[in-house]
Amino acid sequence: MKKPDILQIGPYPAWDQEPLDEAFAVHRYFEVENKTAFLKQVGSSIRGIATRGELGASREMITACPNLEIVSVYGVGYDAVDLDACRERSIRVTNTPDVLTGDVADLGVAMMLCQSRGMVGAERWVRDGSWAEKGLYPLKRRVWGRRAGVLGLGRIGFEVAKRLRGFDMDIAYSDVVEKPYAEGMTFIADPVALAERSDFLFVTLAASAVTRHVVSKEVIAALGPEGMLINISRASNIDEDALVDALESGALGSAALDVFEGEPKLDPRFLTLENVLLQPHHASGTVETRKAMGRLVRDNLTAHFAGSALPTSVL
Repeated sequence: MKKPDILQIGPYPAWDQEPLDEAFAVHRYFEVENKTAFLKQVGSSIRGIATRGELGASREMITACPNLEIVSVYGVGYDAVDLDACRERSIRVTNTPDVLTGDVADLGVAMMLCQSRGMVGAERWVRDGSWAEKGLYPLKRRVWGRRAGVLGLGRIGFEVAKRLRGFDMDIAYSDVVEKPYAEGMTFIADPVALAERSDFLFVTLAASAVTRHVVSKEVIAALGPEGMLINISRASNIDEDALVDALESGALGSAALDVFEGEPKLDPRFLTLENVLLQPHHASGTVETRKAMGRLVRDNLTAHFAGSALPTSVL
């Protein structure tokens, strides 16, 4: 029986690529230079798209595949997929939630610790001889016992909050509605008010048109010159221009960021700032999680073409 034709938008590790190639007829979009011509050539045969969260699938790409049935996203975020275009043609969309939740939460908390205690600079202080020449490293700020805000108490936000409890932190959160599972946490509906009472503000929202720039200039100002912003969600959730301005002026104390507008070509102003920790969008970047994500991408595709229920559908 003929294997279903799949359009692969970005590369996967070998442990995912090999079983994907075995199960499907894979057309590697990311390997060709003339992508428009490539889509004209293979588009009519494509029944599925295998993509990554940050790459998604545009309306143009979806339109070029008239027999498309499913878009399977390697990642929890699917905001880069044109959902309206998929709805219009009843195209299914899946993602890979849960399997990456713990690792993303881990990195968010690690970034908070690393930035608050100045660990990157301190490591450099040892390596460049400053410890021997200049003495002790400048004092930094503690984490335990302070106030944390979690903007978006979904899967990842809740796991972040669970970890913060281990530091005896005073935890508040903001979401659309109060969550029954948020025992011991304070619900604050307004993101500005949440930022105002937080020393550390974690952004763990799913990205959408509604949440675009929810971390506004006002939220950043409320967090203030002693506050830290940690983003392990999507860059679009933050007004990045306002963020850089506040970091430059000292209106915001510091930030720890795993995502950026236009990544990997981020705003060059970030590279000149000492009060921001920069990470290369790798919150889910462990061997264990990436293997589980790849397996779930294939499981969704396999289930669809077998006529079975999709393990993790979003549309």
